[in-house]
Amino acid sequence: MMGGPSSTIPSSHHHPMFTLTVLLTSFFLALALSPLSAAIGHRLGLVDRPGGRRSHRGIIPRTGGLALFGAFILTLLVVLLLPRLLPPDVAAQWLPPRNDPNEGRRLLALLVGSVFCAAAGLLDDRFRFSALPQYAIQIAAGLIAIAGLIFIKHVNNPFAPGLFFGENGFPWWIVGPLTIFWFIGMMNTVNFLDGLSGLATGVTAIVCAILAVHMLWRAEPPQASVAVLPVALLGAALGFLPANFRGRIFMGSSGSFFLGFALAALGIIGGARLATVLLVLGLPALDVAWLIYSRWRRGVSPGQGGRDHLHFRLLDIGLSERTIVLAYWLFCAVFGALTLFLDGRLYKLIALAGLGLVGLGVLVWAAVPRQRD
Repeated sequence: MMGGPSSTIPSSHHHPMFTLTVLLTSFFLALALSPLSAAIGHRLGLVDRPGGRRSHRGIIPRTGGLALFGAFILTLLVVLLLPRLLPPDVAAQWLPPRNDPNEGRRLLALLVGSVFCAAAGLLDDRFRFSALPQYAIQIAAGLIAIAGLIFIKHVNNPFAPGLFFGENGFPWWIVGPLTIFWFIGMMNTVNFLDGLSGLATGVTAIVCAILAVHMLWRAEPPQASVAVLPVALLGAALGFLPANFRGRIFMGSSGSFFLGFALAALGIIGGARLATVLLVLGLPALDVAWLIYSRWRRGVSPGQGGRDHLHFRLLDIGLSERTIVLAYWLFCAVFGALTLFLDGRLYKLIALAGLGLVGLGVLVWAAVPRQRD
């Protein structure tokens, strides 16, 4: 699948030291910002107490998204400033070249959309928006992306060489709704996935790792200047994961909105790795579709909270929280790794179909005990 025109940014070198520096910078920033964001949560009263959907003990701040967002944004700002701070000869050797004239505009849209989503999520953490305002936020995020040339323009034909709708791609009356639908789907998937400690953070890290590997080692030519984006988000997720996995802090809506937007954008910017993102997030995305359908059948709003998510149903069956989280990570990593070894479009389509069947089987199996109650 492919995104907007010139969405790939060629580079002849992988620049491993630069990539490693970006990863470590983001990692240590998130590690340092996690306790600070927790303190802000306690200070503002943005905390989760035991009961309801959560099974944690104690009062846990839900402002971890500030650490994720802060680490990612600060790292990208450093990357943007480096060409101006380093001597030209050092910058030419150390920094990957930028050959796409639209890269700056896309990066600006990513930054603006990230700020918007993190801020909107923080307001949701404070005021607990209903479903309609949340959808409005997601649509606005998609429009910000489109304004920054982050949109789905081309999709590969898995059955024959070439693209659907030819070289010109989709007409605009399809591009707009399709792109907005993609952002709504991704933001809801991450938001619904954030129910167990470390679950959404770990899955995000897996998506970013797979995207980075694709851009640096699988793309021809390599996309080193674009790979900085998933690498920075990977570092932020890994730096936040220790505190989040131990249940000391939750990411909240500020984190889930931001991560959903960022992953949706990265799937398009990186040469439109939509199939890659879908394979990694296939099970969570299927759970969202299943949940919406089952709630619609019961006359319940799809946007309201509940314990009918797959991870909660597995918890109710008797599996431990850590077992569920690790199983999710393994499932997503295995299907993500498939994208590194499947070259043909048809093979990826078959893998997606296989993922759908396996995921549907898991959802049906998990639903059986609830139907018997």
